[in-house]
Amino acid sequence: MADWEAGGFGVYVHWPFCQAKCPYCDFNSHVAGSVDHARWARAYSSELRRMRRLTGERVVSTVFFGGGTPSLMPPDLVAEVLNCIFSLWPRANQPEITLEANPTSADAGRFRGYFDAGVNRLSVGLQALDDGDLRRLGRLHSVSEGIAAYELARTIFPSTSLDLIYARQHQTLSQWRQELRAALDMKPTHLSLYQLTIEDGTAFGDRYKRGGLRGLPDDDHAADMYLATQDICDAAGLPAYEVSNHAEIGQESRHNLIYWRYGDYLGVGPGAHGRLTVNGQRQARQSVRMPGAWLDQVESSGTGELDPQALDSQDQKAEYLMMSLRLREGSNMARLCALGGAPDVNAVAELQESGHLWVDGDRIGVTQQGRIVLNSVLRRLL
Repeated sequence: MADWEAGGFGVYVHWPFCQAKCPYCDFNSHVAGSVDHARWARAYSSELRRMRRLTGERVVSTVFFGGGTPSLMPPDLVAEVLNCIFSLWPRANQPEITLEANPTSADAGRFRGYFDAGVNRLSVGLQALDDGDLRRLGRLHSVSEGIAAYELARTIFPSTSLDLIYARQHQTLSQWRQELRAALDMKPTHLSLYQLTIEDGTAFGDRYKRGGLRGLPDDDHAADMYLATQDICDAAGLPAYEVSNHAEIGQESRHNLIYWRYGDYLGVGPGAHGRLTVNGQRQARQSVRMPGAWLDQVESSGTGELDPQALDSQDQKAEYLMMSLRLREGSNMARLCALGGAPDVNAVAELQESGHLWVDGDRIGVTQQGRIVLNSVLRRLL
């Protein structure tokens, strides 16, 4: 069995357009006055057909429409992309097909259009349950609009997820506890809970460098929020299965599990990344970042991707460890050894002794204490 089969195979489709650029966002997203949807449909189809020649026969377990704001895509375009995917590869029984949605692009007709196209899981980006913080985060919806969008999604899609950002400016631990409990009262089966990070190249990053982004929590305060998140979600029956993701048992994001379990996945669209095993060699693949340039290159040269990068055994060992240790289930040592060798036994012993790592038979994983300082744990192991 090829190594990627331990993680599975999925397709990521990137839609790069948003109504506005959020100041914290470092994703490949752009604001455009108009979009030629027919041209985009042709380009997606062209890329998918080319990638089918690379992959050979495989079974698609998941498709994920990310962005940007995929809920700005016309449902007919989503249907066309899905029809193309499943005309090229056989689908798994009950594949998971996710689309990310913003509350500002929520209406019953659009949501039902996505469901009719084949989407069976909607991820709604609420981000905050405070109107002032939503404005500071650059969001265009209000709390009431966000809740209404999520309630609408629950009536249409068999599976839904909520996104929230915590450790925001001037946010107290008590406020976050109250907000998280309010979100749980909405009865989500999956929650993605991200600590606000300040990234270079974003509006928040520039503001932070100028000393203008005040009230951010220090590391200890942020760690307290993280620990409170674990306690509250555990009590509500949505334990963390990954550092930032919580779900009822059986409601985990199967697409994201392909990443974390180090499977193969296609990245289709501007700036999309992929990992693909071709003729026994795992490759890191990346597409041209700018939307216009990606379209032009697909049309002129038949590929929107840059040259693939071959990953040697040490690259694969590092990537598998970095991804799988994010999961509560941890890493499989036999697979790690087959990829590039076991981690240093002294490092494992030290981290286990310090309470940052657990070892259980053929698996290793990080403890709750270790997740708070995951990057340090990974540096020690690598």
